[in-house]
Formats: sequence, structure tokens, C-alpha cells
Amino acid sequence: MQYRMLGKTGYKVSAVSYGAWAIGGTWGTVDDDESIKTLHSALDQGINFFDTADVYGDGRSERLLARLRKERKGDAFTVATKAGRRLDPHVAEGYNRKNLTAFIERSLKNLEMEALDLVQLHCPPWEAYYNPELFDVMDDLVKAGKVRYYGVSVEKVEEALKAINYPNVSTVQIIFNIFRQRPIDLLFAEAKLNNVGILARVPLSSGLLTGKMRKETTFEKDDHRAFNRDGAAFDKGETFSGVDYEIGLEAVEELRKLVPQNMTMAQFALRWILMFDAVSCAIPGGKHPGQVMDNAAAAVLQPLDSYTMLAVRDVYDRLIRPQVHQLW
Repeated sequence: MQYRMLGKTGYKVSAVSYGAWAIGGTWGTVDDDESIKTLHSALDQGINFFDTADVYGDGRSERLLARLRKERKGDAFTVATKAGRRLDPHVAEGYNRKNLTAFIERSLKNLEMEALDLVQLHCPPWEAYYNPELFDVMDDLVKAGKVRYYGVSVEKVEEALKAINYPNVSTVQIIFNIFRQRPIDLLFAEAKLNNVGILARVPLSSGLLTGKMRKETTFEKDDHRAFNRDGAAFDKGETFSGVDYEIGLEAVEELRKLVPQNMTMAQFALRWILMFDAVSCAIPGGKHPGQVMDNAAAAVLQPLDSYTMLAVRDVYDRLIRPQVHQLW
């Protein structure tokens, strides 16, 4: 495993880390015993950073990570969680002292921690980024010892650019993958300038970039890949990166020709992300140990050559850019 600095936090995190959305829910059937085996496997591969949220399975994902800490007392690892999506309705005014304090107290209980390593505001409405009092609240939670560091999880590049103007924002989590390349244009340079860590989420585009999906692939009813393609439940960009499924499959077939012989398609997609030094880590999920082992190996594979990087960009420019580039 390779390790990178996570912005202002001082945490040195595994370049391929672990996103714990899938073991919480909305990705089809989940088995807690299989999930805990998967988390153990992540630690065994050198992964030391786990990203979760209070709404993943209504706290289920957080509680599994608390169980992991008990079962692996000798292994130090960092947990990032998120706060805000428990709001109903999910509006900017809800990101206030009372609600955020309650959410963080709940996560402290779920994770069985005295202080949260990293809290990320969970994709607030855009108006929230223009409210300095919100970030004052987060500063106060740090001073109170409930939170060590905080950052934001965003949908849009513009939200990230606004957030990093606040001096104590340590991290930005954003969708970044072969199908979502806009962060390269400006955000990465600004993040480096402000010493802000970048967490690349949805790195495999909801599984599209594993190369294992076909037109006839089906998904369970409670899997967001079945019900959220048009944004029925949350931002459509979270599902297949907002890319039309069949066009995504077409792009995957072109990308498949570029994958070196010693890599899987998923490893290729993750290695592409790690070619950008502004990225602190990619956070693919995984419901089975084998998926985690395959993903983790991407961190130590050889860099992609310039021809391959240009060829990936060409596929993006021709097939994907018109669908997504200016939307997020």
C-alpha cells in the first residue's frame, strides 16, 4: 500500500481506502458478517482510512466500524463520517448548531468514539456554503473536543471551490473518476494551494468502471442503481456518475482496450485516479473481501503512461463530457 497526506489533518492515509456506503444499504442485499470480514480484509491490505456517514443504513455502517475497532484493537485506523443528510427536508437552514450537534453526538455513539476523526458536511444545498456561521459552528465543535477535523462532501466543483475558502476546511470529498474529470481543471490546483485533501468518491462509477456490467445486468429494488438513475431519491450524479448507462457501457468497451495486461479494469480505473497527486485517496466500496483485495492492489501498480492518459481523456471528451462536464 502507498500512503498520502490528507490535507491539513496530518493523517497519512492509504491511497486506496474504503468507502462504507455499500455495507450500510441501498446497494442491494448486505450481510453484516460478510461486511465485517470485508472490513478486516481492508485492514489486512494496509487500508487505514474508512469513509462512512450517519445515514448509511441509518447508522449501520458506523456501528460496523465500531465493531471493527473492537475486533482489531492493535490496528490504528481513521474514520471519516458525514453529517447533514438526516435533515428532512434537506435544506440549508437545517445546517445549524442544534442539528449538527445532535448528529455528531449520534455518530459519536454509533462509532463509540470520544472525538470524531473527521466530519464532512454531507452535500449541503449550495446556499450553505455562503453561510459563515455554519463553519463557525464546526470550529466550535472542534474546540469542544467532539471533532478533530472537518471538511465537506460536495456535488459540484463550484461548491468545493467556495468551501475551501474557509480556513479550517481540511478536506473535500467529490466524485472523481474517468467519467467525471472536471475537478482536474481548477479544483485540484486550488486544493493544493490551500492544503486541502481530496477524497475521490464513486471512483468506479457505481461499478460501471469494473467492466463487469452489461446491458442485461439487473439490480435489486433497494439498489440505487435501479431506482436513482434519474435522481428520484438523491442527486443523479451519485449513480453511474450521472452518465447514461448504455453510453457508459460503450465508453467502457473503448477503455477496455487501454487496460494493461497485469491490471483488472477496476484497478485501471483506480490507478488512473492516483495519477493525480492532488488526490489524497480513492474510496471504492466493497461488499466482499475479494473486491477489497483487488482494489487495494491498484495502489502499487505501475503508473499509466502518457499515451494511455491521453487516450482515456479522448474517450471522455467524445462520449462522456457532453453529458456531465458542466453539470457537476
